Amino acid sequence: MTQPRQEASGVHRAIDAVWRLESPRIIAGVARLVNDLGLAEELAQDALVAALEQWPGSGVPDNPGAWLMAVAKRRAIDAIRRERRLERKIAELGHGLETGAPGTDPEEALDPERIEDDLLRLVFTACHPVPPAPARVALTLRMLGGLTTGEIARAFLTSEATVAQRIVRAKRTLARANVPFEVPAGAARAARLASVLEVIYLIFNEGYAATAGDEWVRADLCREALRLGRVLAGLMPGEAEVHGLVALMEIQASRARARIGPSGEPVPLAEQDRGRWDRLLIHRGFASLLRARALGGPPGPYVLQAAIAACHARAATAEDTDWKQIAGLYELLARTAPSPVVELNRAVAVGMAFGPERGLAIIDALAGEPALRNYHLLPSVRGDLLARLGRTAEAAAEFARAAALTRNTPERRLLRRRADELAARSG
Repeated sequence: MTQPRQEASGVHRAIDAVWRLESPRIIAGVARLVNDLGLAEELAQDALVAALEQWPGSGVPDNPGAWLMAVAKRRAIDAIRRERRLERKIAELGHGLETGAPGTDPEEALDPERIEDDLLRLVFTACHPVPPAPARVALTLRMLGGLTTGEIARAFLTSEATVAQRIVRAKRTLARANVPFEVPAGAARAARLASVLEVIYLIFNEGYAATAGDEWVRADLCREALRLGRVLAGLMPGEAEVHGLVALMEIQASRARARIGPSGEPVPLAEQDRGRWDRLLIHRGFASLLRARALGGPPGPYVLQAAIAACHARAATAEDTDWKQIAGLYELLARTAPSPVVELNRAVAVGMAFGPERGLAIIDALAGEPALRNYHLLPSVRGDLLARLGRTAEAAAEFARAAALTRNTPERRLLRRRADELAARSG
């Protein structure tokens, strides 16, 4: 009995691997037919169930992706027929797909050009700005990442029920808004692309510096965001901002090993061992940045942020950092995409380039910003600038306030330690 069980286990592992790789393409291909993300996912899941039922006995097909695509499309045809819709499209699909054995026509089922078009449509639909950001993130990880609700819930420290509700609501919102399964054109394309990039960067940032929980970095989310960014860059090679986002994520991800201390504590940028930075990721980031610049035009927000990250990556030591160039880039970013968070980062750069007094002046001007009222990095940055000015008691109070605001345990310990050290020095 052991050997059949081992063989079945191996088939199930193969199915899981194939599903993780192919599910976005299958959902995208079916969604083009039914124009409904929720229904497309259900039909793709039906194909997965068919594989779980048949492959342990028949073996894994030579082209498992084509097999799944063919089954899902055939289920889509059945659903269309049952609802008496899109009869013309059924005829166009052809008799062969309807009656042939699963996977008998892999060239048609996995036509590269069609899949690429469908994937791009799926990206723009899943990241549509109509649903709120948490729902868009969950839907994107589910549809394009192939992650289960449990995996998404663990990544964001929430319940499976909450993630499932977000996904269901996102699908309903898209359906109620009659969002077409398409890549927008003209001015709408730029606006929608901004939403796509925002979703991918939200996923990356949650992995890069977790907002809550006991871990400072969640590498799985960083990897998934990078994968999605690279896929998007392949689908849209003429978009500079896409390459800019990939460059930004590659360079930031290169610091991963150096950002965590022996006990899991955050290591600030100035204190990191730069010998532990991943040079391959840095080179890949530089290459993506060069591709973005080669496309011409004024740099967008992600290209500018990637240029800032590149300045840090080029510096052999923290003391070698060209803070004046970084301050200039932040000034340009503040004009291109103004926000309180950009101003906060500009304050850091200005403080390093021209002295803490000038950085503190920018920080104090942000004191009344509603968006930063409970943002722990505002008092953290202010505390650092005050400490450099020798105002240790005030700095200690700022770090204590920052520690109280953050929901990430390792970060809270770091900020609390800074507060205690400064309080001891001032006492």
